Amino acid sequence: NALAVNEDGVLMSAADDGTMSFWDYGTGHCFQTSSTVAQPGSLDAENGIFAAEFDLTGTRLITCEADKTIKIWKEDEHASEMTHPIDMAQWRKKCIAEAKRRF
Repeated sequence: NALAVNEDGVLMSAADDGTMSFWDYGTGHCFQTSSTVAQPGSLDAENGIFAAEFDLTGTRLITCEADKTIKIWKEDEHASEMTHPIDMAQWRKKCIAEAKRRF
């Protein structure tokens, strides 16, 4: 439903079910997934994200959601490669397999 990209090359995609995926724009690697929680009293169908945009600093994400809320998300300042490791070998294998299927 929504896409947003900041100047650091972080692309966020959002879906009808409230899931958010964060991608490296240059490589296409999905490095983080998350999901939103609907406002108490809302239906499960109101998890969707209709619009998203990064603020001018590129560090906060603003979402407009189906449960009639606007949420502001900030980055985890303490995240590092140690706390959020990326399995580059597995990602590379996945990319090669996908490329082989295309041709």
